[in-house]
Amino acid sequence: MVGINFLNYMDRWVASAASPLIQKEFHLSDTLVGLLGSAFLLVYAFAAIPFGYWADRGVRKTVVAAGVAIWSLATLVTGFSRNFAQLFLSRAVLGIGEASYYPAGTSLLSDYFPKEQRGRVMSIWGAGSTVGIAVGFAGGGFIAEKFGWRSAFFFAAVPGILFALLAFGLREPLRGSMESRGPALKKTYDASLAKFLALLRIPTLRATIGAQTLLFFVLASNAFWLPLVLNRRFNLSVGKAGLLAGVVLVLGGLIGTLAGGWIADRRALKNPAAHLEVGIAGFLGGAVFITIALLAPMNAGPIPVFIPAFLLAVICLYLYSGPFTAVSQNVVSPGLRASSVTLLLFVSHVFGDSHSTFDVGVISERIGSLQTALLITSPTLLILAAAIAATGLRTVKRDTQAMEEEWAARPAEPEEPALLSR
Repeated sequence: MVGINFLNYMDRWVASAASPLIQKEFHLSDTLVGLLGSAFLLVYAFAAIPFGYWADRGVRKTVVAAGVAIWSLATLVTGFSRNFAQLFLSRAVLGIGEASYYPAGTSLLSDYFPKEQRGRVMSIWGAGSTVGIAVGFAGGGFIAEKFGWRSAFFFAAVPGILFALLAFGLREPLRGSMESRGPALKKTYDASLAKFLALLRIPTLRATIGAQTLLFFVLASNAFWLPLVLNRRFNLSVGKAGLLAGVVLVLGGLIGTLAGGWIADRRALKNPAAHLEVGIAGFLGGAVFITIALLAPMNAGPIPVFIPAFLLAVICLYLYSGPFTAVSQNVVSPGLRASSVTLLLFVSHVFGDSHSTFDVGVISERIGSLQTALLITSPTLLILAAAIAATGLRTVKRDTQAMEEEWAARPAEPEEPALLSR
């Protein structure tokens, strides 16, 4: 599962590392380069809906395997692109494949481990994505510079075929098998459009979705444009910019992701709101450090100020990862956990990061500064994310208990949809 999450993000971000060379070959504006990122994210958001429904009603490991195969083939096809339209379409198909993994994967992990360990488990799982981003940046940038940008996509695609086959061998746990009370079911029929929309009635889930929507804008726009910021502001080569971006993201992401889950699970033993509090602190700290990084003087190079400040910003921003994922599972019954992740992906990507790379590209062209475009958007949205997350502090304990009571009252065998309609 960690290995697949690694490939999930490596395939996604290798395009960012290779973007200066792609931009040069096809003579693309910043707006069109940003649109490539948006093509993936927007399709990803909408494709998550049918895959999330399938994951809550079907065999989750099959959903995972199918998705890995689709996105790996899409990455392979990207390397054969000969114009912008082909690039756009292949990155869009990448979104279809990757949309299957996160809802099904999160639901699987929630039935592998109990509530008390989920913050750490989700953090370890999330660490795979952090390493994937780094390898996508560093490895993708190195290969693109040495062997051409097309080779970078071939390099990213091949391991996915192997992992697609391995995914069929995952253990499919019973739903609810790790809950303290209630049945363990092989199959559930909870997922439906009405219940999907009804998830928004859970205040804590609304708070996490709203906060992550704004956070995703910041994460996607900064990660996507970071190599170009280093390339333009500090005159680094494509390879060096990708390598430096990768080191910062993997080091900061690993520290933040793993620390966030550990701190939240420890504090949650006495404080039910701990998972949200860790994320809120990270948002506020990230706003401070990202401002310092973007205001760093360029004549001194990236090392003295920009890199340390950006590293601390990444650590802060990734504190949320495990804790927020755990909360979104703890307040939702096992039969709808893939649906809750689907709702998160749909809202946060459609309204958050699907347009973020494009928006920053447009702002950059309007004001003539990519650095200023990021400075305008990032700190402001992080402060708003912290405020929205804070609205869930008073409801998280109540919502978790309500879910546990509802699941404990479930019958030992699920009823068929036809029986429910009579």
